[in-house]
Amino acid sequence: MKADITQQEYEAFKTFLQDACGILLGDNKQYLVKSRLRRILEEHKMTSISDLLGSIQRPGRSNLREVVIDAMTTNETLWFRDNHPFRILNEKLLPEYAESKVPGSLRIWSSACSTGQEPYSIAMIIEEFRRTRPGRIRDVRITATDISKSVLEVARRGEYEMIAIGRGLSPERQKAFFTPSANGGWQIRPQIKSMVDFRELNLLDRYMFGKFDIVFCRNVLIYFSAELKKDILTRIHATLNPGGYLILGSSESLNGLSDLYEMVQCHPGIIYRKK
Repeated sequence: MKADITQQEYEAFKTFLQDACGILLGDNKQYLVKSRLRRILEEHKMTSISDLLGSIQRPGRSNLREVVIDAMTTNETLWFRDNHPFRILNEKLLPEYAESKVPGSLRIWSSACSTGQEPYSIAMIIEEFRRTRPGRIRDVRITATDISKSVLEVARRGEYEMIAIGRGLSPERQKAFFTPSANGGWQIRPQIKSMVDFRELNLLDRYMFGKFDIVFCRNVLIYFSAELKKDILTRIHATLNPGGYLILGSSESLNGLSDLYEMVQCHPGIIYRKK
């Protein structure tokens, strides 16, 4: 790969990425593009971003397009990231649903789930809650989605190296919900794995499936333009059951959608309820 990405190349790549998956790169992020795409360019013996964009546009190169999107959208994730959403789930939302739902069914959507840490963390919280209140929430289905095929493959396997296990997972939960695997990693236990259904989904797609009681959409909307963010949140609203909840990332908020959602203070933490 040549030393620098020209401004023209960078603008062309920004347009491609936003059209493909909604991510809006800021100014002067050439270093990020270069670091994430270097290996792809070397493997395909290309010297520039222009070569890569030209190749993607040729017929039969959809796989290369997916590889590029994977490289730009895949981020590290943690177990029980930010903590407050999981505390709120355990202390407020699960008790509320346990008392009000008949016969105790619960549907949750984890969007932009990456390699599965968020939906599996949700499942662990639910399993811990059910052990203290048996029979109250019997029917649970967590739908977890991501645009990346490669991270979904990792998530479906439910097997993680020790370095990944150590990012946010307590020794107690590691012992309770994982077993050692033959290759030195850790395999999530069947009762947790069976709660989660992983599916490929681009948040730009007009179609959003199912109805949900709770939607986790965290740390992904920050990459979208204000217009796309509003569109996605409007469509998420349509998937929520009456009185359903939306949980955003700690640095994300709703703007201009007070007609759809009401803010719920959880001291600490904020979530949003469907109006």
